Amino acid sequence: MMMIVRAQGEPSALAASMREEVRALDADLPLFGIRTLDESLAQQRWPFRIFGTMFAMFAAIALVLSAVGLYAITAYSVAQRTQEIGVRMALGAQATQVWWLVIRRSLVQLAVGLVIGVAGAFGVGALLRSIVQGSANDPLTLAAIAVLLVGVSLAACFWPARRATRLDPVSALRYE
Repeated sequence: MMMIVRAQGEPSALAASMREEVRALDADLPLFGIRTLDESLAQQRWPFRIFGTMFAMFAAIALVLSAVGLYAITAYSVAQRTQEIGVRMALGAQATQVWWLVIRRSLVQLAVGLVIGVAGAFGVGALLRSIVQGSANDPLTLAAIAVLLVGVSLAACFWPARRATRLDPVSALRYE
């Protein structure tokens, strides 16, 4: 049996008066597990909070791993294309043109990943519709995540692109 009481003031101060009222009705009826509605709701929702925290941690780890992977691929690509970049710079390519050459390849990879990721998010959202409050496919959240991924990807590609723009064309042509 459960009893819900609405009261003004401090809820813990009402425990003694509630026990007296219940004892007045039935002396053999025990009164235990007295807690506030907030405590009761927190106890009911703790699995969702735990899993939400775990998913957020996994998402952060995945974001870091993807940024490191994209950085490594871009740095490797710049190292492989050092002579090409040196020839372009020797022929008069500006630093912004070289920077865009490096970043463009990463943005294509990012666009493919975002298309696959958004499609996967809609698929998983359909599965989570019964658990998640509100819409599981919130467009604002998906857009914010896409903007975050674009920002992280640009940050991961910044250093290799910067290194490519600072190549000395003579030493780049001699690079093996």
